[in-house]
Order: sequence, then C-alpha cells, then structure tokens
Amino acid sequence: MFNPATGEVTGLVRLGDAATVDAAVQAAKAAFPAWADTPALRRARVMFRFKELLERHHNELARLITRDHGKVFEDAKGEVVRGIEVVEFATGIPHLLKGEYSEQVSTGTDQYSLRQPLGVCAGITPFNFPCMVPMWMFPLAIAAGNSFVLKPSERDPSPSLRLAELLQEAGLPDGVFNVVQGDKAAVDAILAHPDVAAVSFVGSTPIAEYIHSEGGRRGKRVQALGGAKNHMVVMPDADLDQAVDALIGSAYGSAGERCKAISVAVAVGRIGDELVARLAPRVRALRIGDGMDPASEMGPLVTAAHRAKVAGYVDLGVEEGAQLLVDGRGLRVPGREQGLFLGGCLFDHVEPSMRIYREGIFGPVLSVVRVPDFAAAVDLVNAHEYGNGVAVFTADGNTAREFVRGIRVGMVGVNVPIPVPMAFYSFGGWKRSLFGDTHAYGAEGVRFYTRYKAVMQRWPGSIAKGAEFTMPVAR
Repeated sequence: MFNPATGEVTGLVRLGDAATVDAAVQAAKAAFPAWADTPALRRARVMFRFKELLERHHNELARLITRDHGKVFEDAKGEVVRGIEVVEFATGIPHLLKGEYSEQVSTGTDQYSLRQPLGVCAGITPFNFPCMVPMWMFPLAIAAGNSFVLKPSERDPSPSLRLAELLQEAGLPDGVFNVVQGDKAAVDAILAHPDVAAVSFVGSTPIAEYIHSEGGRRGKRVQALGGAKNHMVVMPDADLDQAVDALIGSAYGSAGERCKAISVAVAVGRIGDELVARLAPRVRALRIGDGMDPASEMGPLVTAAHRAKVAGYVDLGVEEGAQLLVDGRGLRVPGREQGLFLGGCLFDHVEPSMRIYREGIFGPVLSVVRVPDFAAAVDLVNAHEYGNGVAVFTADGNTAREFVRGIRVGMVGVNVPIPVPMAFYSFGGWKRSLFGDTHAYGAEGVRFYTRYKAVMQRWPGSIAKGAEFTMPVAR
C-alpha cells in the first residue's frame, strides 16, 4: 500500500484467498451461538466500551485514514465521528430489538413477535471511507447478536485492523468480528460461502449489481449500495454565497472521492453566469497538499490508477465540447512531487448527453449544467440512472417542498449539500444507487440484520377438546 501524498510504499498487504475467507467464516460460525445467546444488554455494554475507545483513539484512527487514503486530517476526524454515531445508536439495541405483544387475539390465545439474529454476516467496504462505512455495518450486526466478517478495501487496510483491536479491547469475544484483507477472490469466496447469511456492500454500481445478483442467487440477504451522480440545484433566489460555499466543500472535499459528493451543479435560469463567475476563482484558490498539513483543504487521490482515470475524464470532457474553466491536471505540490494530486477542475455548459455528465467520475471535477426553469431541473435529475443524493438551494419554501415531493432520489438536502442521514435514520439511494430492499444503518439496518418471527401461544386449560379442521379464526 502507498501513502498517496508522497507516493511512497508504506506497507504490504497479504490478500486473503478462499481458504482465508473460510477460516474467518468458520471462526464467526463457531462464535455465533454463544454471542446470539448473550443478553442484548450485555452486547450493548460492549458497544458502550467500544464507543469510549473510539473516542479515546479518535485522532489515531484519523491519522491512519489520512496516511492510507490521503484525505485531510480534519475530514478524517469527521469520518470517525460519523462512525461513532452509528456505534452510539447500536448501544440502544435492547430497545431496538423489542417485539410486539397482543393478548387474547382469540379465546385463550396470545400473539407476539421476535427479532432474531441471522448468523454470520459479511461486509465488503470501499476505499473512500475505511473507518465510517464498516461502522455503518458491523456495530448493528454485532449488537443484534450476529457474528461478522469484514472485507475492507485493500487500498487502505489499516483502520479496519485497528477497529478489530479496539473491539477486542472492548470485550468482544474472539471470533465474533473478523477481518479478511483481499480483492475479488475474497469477495467471491464470501458470496459463495454457504455459512454466510447476509452481505452488506458499498461501492460502484456494477459491483453492487454483481454482489446483489450473486448473493441473491445463493439465497443470501443482500444490501448493496452503488454509485452516484449527485446534483445540486441552484435556484435564482438562492443565497449565492451559501450555495458557492456548499459547492466548493461538497464537490472538492476529500478530492471528490465521496459517494455523496456533489458532482453536478444545476444552474436554473439567470443564476448560471453569476454562479460560474463566483465558482471559478474559488476552485483555482483551493489549497491542495498533504492531508496532514493543517493548511490543506484537499489532499491527493487514493492511487495512481484512480488519478489517471479521473484525469482521463477531464480529457474526455474537453473532447466532448464542455468548457473547461479550471484545469487541475498540471498541479504539482512542492515537496510532494511524487504525490497523487489532481487540482480542482470545473466544467461549464455540460450537456446531459456527455459521458462526464452520465458517468460517475469520483474525483475533484464539478460540472455545471444550465436549465431554464425548476421543472427542467427536476426532470434532469429524475432522468439520471443514479438516485443517491440531491440538494436544492432556494429561499422559497414551496419550491423546496415541491422539490422534495417530486424528486426520485433517496436522500435529499434543502440548503444542505451533502444530506447524509443521522445514525437514527438510514442511508441509501434509489434507482441504480441501491440494490436490495433496505438502506444502511438506523432502523433499516436493524431490520436487515435480524429476522422477524411471529408466535401464537395458548396453554392446555384454554384448548377446546377435539381436532380442528378449519382455518383458525378469532373466537
């Protein structure tokens, strides 16, 4: 693995094969019965201790993220906080697992429901949030009584290993949480393993679709979050200072390597010229450097291959006829000449037919699309194959209301550029941004990691004599 800011090798990652995955799954399978039988309150107490340890080691985890991934240190600290919030939600698992009870649904008969763990669950997570996204998954899965196998991105493996150590220190029994470093071979082994009951995934749409189809074909429960092309609609009545600040932070933060990054600014009506005039100098002025430098606003991209891919999209946008107002391809950072940096790029007059509009770039590239009115903006967003996140900036409450009601996207921000739900809600997109029936974490996560069981009971003193040959009904 590499430090993206320097280009230097920082370590070697041993990639697991099918045998490695099987060893992890067998450990998880062996640990599951006792852990599932552990009272929910005791499982919650492990999460409380884990949360305390995460807070104590907050900066350490953030440094690991910055070293492996490249994002700036303050952004990495924010990632850890959002992960901790899910752990905090998981500490309420005794309440979240409560069922329902109805007495006397029929004479002498009562009805109640349970939520029970699935068994061995697996998580396959991306490079862009090596700490937060795993914590969208395993805290709820483990608190609900499952055991877990995590396959993180091999590009930034260090945070996942440190999380495993902290879980062990929190008192989690051996085998309940396991980490397997690996590539596609490990992913396929997880999908094929008969003892894995459920798989959670976050990554690109082609891989999400593959995991959903392969896991579903083998009878697994699958939750697969895919790619994004997030729009921010800027209405003519928007606070333009606020809108420009929002676009700079959401498009170029973490070098655009976020599934909730804004990559398309939709300028409605007369606002287009002024919006672009304000954006361009701000993009040129971005402070780009080593993520551990407090002055840096944006760090490098994660790998040389990814940098080349993003730069290739900039080349393509020029070929397609979009107007490149700010070109970051020639950026060199003094003292970090071997780093994987790409400056902020800004396109104007992007058309919906262009590939730079249709496809996810996942880098520091913002495209401005101009539309005549609100209806055209809504139609533009709704026509895109992705439906992960969207935002509208406006001063008009009715415009905001109509936007929220009519937009076909899973997460919507009103004057909020990156509407990532809090841990007690749930995260997920629509259309080709989500494969599966449930979103991540929150109440949706509890449902995903548990099975519903309905129970009817009565006791000998209330049972009528003789066989019953008809469908049971309330009596």
